[in-house]
Amino acid sequence: MYKSIFIDLDDTVWAFSENARDTFQDMYEKYHFDRYFDSFCQFYAIYSERNEELWAAYGAGKISKEELNDLRFSYPLQQVGVEDKDLVKAYSDNFFAEIMYKKKTMPHAREALEYLSAKYKLYIISNGFRELQEQKMRSAGVEKYFKKVVLSEDIGVHKPFPEIFYFAMSATQSELRTSLMIGDNWKNDIAGAKGAGIDQIYYNTKGDEDFPFRATYVINDWEEVMGIL
Repeated sequence: MYKSIFIDLDDTVWAFSENARDTFQDMYEKYHFDRYFDSFCQFYAIYSERNEELWAAYGAGKISKEELNDLRFSYPLQQVGVEDKDLVKAYSDNFFAEIMYKKKTMPHAREALEYLSAKYKLYIISNGFRELQEQKMRSAGVEKYFKKVVLSEDIGVHKPFPEIFYFAMSATQSELRTSLMIGDNWKNDIAGAKGAGIDQIYYNTKGDEDFPFRATYVINDWEEVMGIL
């Protein structure tokens, strides 16, 4: 039934949340942020809430990549009264230099990719930045499973807009009716794929129970994919 499988990278294959938290912990200690915050948990909670809002704005085309990165890294320090552009630049540059070498993947993702790559053509489709995504895949040792990486930067359109899915079809010589999208983000991956006419597997990492519509398939663990495909 399917020939091409498109897979989101962050928090679907590569464990972005864990790897990012680990990297921020490194930055917190290296730059002695305990001077400004009661704890790492306080710093990371402030960062995380604003980061989600800014990524939504970036996805909607309201801010640029440069604005996204400047705002999200400066925000936590500003909330404790610290205005230091040199410090923000140093720790943000260091963050990007380190995070791409983190290796954690989602549970059972490797086993599932090994299984799927023997039967289907696998592709990454992501809103992330090319300079990071490809290295993250290499660091985690998963790049060998994928035929191509399709990124929103390639055409200036982000998931969930259908144009990026149509572009992915063209770039990989795939067809909508024989393609499948796997991702952890309901709006970007599942609603986006459905809007483009592509079947979906929702990787339900958050234990959601209330869905706006029925996805083609829902899994809570990568192991379940092998019972579907």
